[in-house]
Amino acid sequence: MVGRSSPLIDLAELDARMAKPGLRIADVRWYLGRDGAGRAAYDAGHIPGAIFVDLDTDASDHDGYGAPGRHPLPSPRVFARRMGELGLGSDDFVVAYDDSGGAIAARLWWMLDNLRHRGGVAVLDGGIQAWTAAGCDLESAAPTREPAQTLELGSEWHNVIEREELADRLGELVIIDARAPERYRGEVEPIDPVAGHIPTAVSVPVTDNVDPTGRFRQAQDLRARYEAVQRAETPTVVSCGSGTTACHDILAMRIAGLPETLLYVGSFSDWSRSGMPVATGPEPGDPVRTSRGP
Repeated sequence: MVGRSSPLIDLAELDARMAKPGLRIADVRWYLGRDGAGRAAYDAGHIPGAIFVDLDTDASDHDGYGAPGRHPLPSPRVFARRMGELGLGSDDFVVAYDDSGGAIAARLWWMLDNLRHRGGVAVLDGGIQAWTAAGCDLESAAPTREPAQTLELGSEWHNVIEREELADRLGELVIIDARAPERYRGEVEPIDPVAGHIPTAVSVPVTDNVDPTGRFRQAQDLRARYEAVQRAETPTVVSCGSGTTACHDILAMRIAGLPETLLYVGSFSDWSRSGMPVATGPEPGDPVRTSRGP
């Protein structure tokens, strides 16, 4: 959106835009290992006028870029068509929200931003909790369906990296792992076939990007957090379980004014399903002396 620099929108700005044309609100709630729970939460109550965007079906393609990871990217053409079917037009300003500090909404933000959506896109800071905490009402009825729109987006994904290149460059890149610390250490793995992390990756869990209310921390705090793990003149790659919450790290770095990073779309789900080396424990690990996945 011309003249708008922040990737976040606060409640006051959203409220001021609610009665204006060209606003589209997207509910992107999703829960690991709970199929259909995001849609059920939306049906139980959502911000008035919001559409539901399903991470699994609307923002992913099982056979897309990043397969065999759990949330590969659809082709830009297919994604643009699907978002257009949901009523998003080229000049619409899109606000994405969830109930997990933006960890899922950031994926839709990244996709639209990456493909240079003309109308602009932002994540609601504090999510649906900020809305309800302010005493704003939710609605359970589905909004009047907007007519299908033509959404013009870029024709290819940018700043992404595939498994083969990442494996060839272990030790040459800073790899950030956005997952929970216990998953990074390999103490628990609820869904992927091997526990642990990509060798040389450092743990920077997305949960620490936000404060206890689910709002993003100050830009200077986020900058210090990421600069502590980055190296000068060394490209940074962000990863997570399936290329979703890693977008939250990209969003945080955008807020902090840091350079754009690469997204490993397949992330640990792609890595672990492909029999790549896996490291465990609190240290990044050596790219050679690691255990093999199945």
